[in-house]
Amino acid sequence: MDPRQAELLNSAIRTISIRHRALAAALLAPLGLHPGQEVLLFELHNRGPLTQGQLASASGCEPPTITNSARRLEAAGLLVRTESPDDARVTIVDLSDRGRALLPALQQAWTQLAEQSVARLLTTPPERLVEDLSDLASSLEAARARCSPCSTRSRSREPVDEGVPDPGSAPIRQ
Repeated sequence: MDPRQAELLNSAIRTISIRHRALAAALLAPLGLHPGQEVLLFELHNRGPLTQGQLASASGCEPPTITNSARRLEAAGLLVRTESPDDARVTIVDLSDRGRALLPALQQAWTQLAEQSVARLLTTPPERLVEDLSDLASSLEAARARCSPCSTRSRSREPVDEGVPDPGSAPIRQ
């Protein structure tokens, strides 16, 4: 790939990421949430109580990020954290009643995010976009897996998103 094409591609991906996150922030703010927190709530709804390590794995976040996010969501009354009966070093997280009550509004905001994200597409049907973005996500994951120095550096020095869902996944199981 020539440098100009690389610049255009990287710029487009970065711009999409920034704008999508900004729209998510605007739609989640009335619910008292920040982007990434919704992913944790959806994971707990879909899977039930999880250890913080399991939640980190399921959401694609680093364990320290989950610890901080879980504390914030607990302080907001949206989840409960309890010590594992089997291992005092392990914390189990689950939705609180208030967290469960927030889910319909959260699902509505998540749907609005998707609808508004594609509302002005002129040439790409949403179904094809999902397919293409899923392909891109797979390519990025494979590249990250091959780049172990990148993975090590990002874990130790760079901030990590609070959660980025798999583009092909449904947030709530019906």
